[in-house]
Amino acid sequence: MAKETLVSAIKTIVGQARAGNFDDAFAGYRDVFTSAWFSECRLEDQRQALRLMVFAKGLPPKHSEVMLEAYRSAVQPLTELVSVQSEPADYEMLGICHVVLGNLESADRIFRDGLKIERERNPSSDLCGEFMKRISLL
Repeated sequence: MAKETLVSAIKTIVGQARAGNFDDAFAGYRDVFTSAWFSECRLEDQRQALRLMVFAKGLPPKHSEVMLEAYRSAVQPLTELVSVQSEPADYEMLGICHVVLGNLESADRIFRDGLKIERERNPSSDLCGEFMKRISLL
């Protein structure tokens, strides 16, 4: 049931974003990430929904309060993913959320932790390069 609810919500959110209704889309993400049923979704489904928001393209340069609320709401499920899965890509998303929210020291620590894990797995990966680039911009 949670997966069907998630799929339906994401379809609505993506439609709103494509129509340029970014505040409505971010309000949708916020509502999804704070819902009781989101934590019942498979971890990969959670990760995909979070990825859609964190790596969204074509966003307005000015961050609205609703956008910031959506990023704040993503921190908790991403923190849970990081602690349960230790996937470097999750660290990247969590670090990006902290950058958007202005928590640059936290972002730097999170990016470095993710980089350490990814270097142990595959030191020549594209993700290592992404982490290094993100750290250099802080």
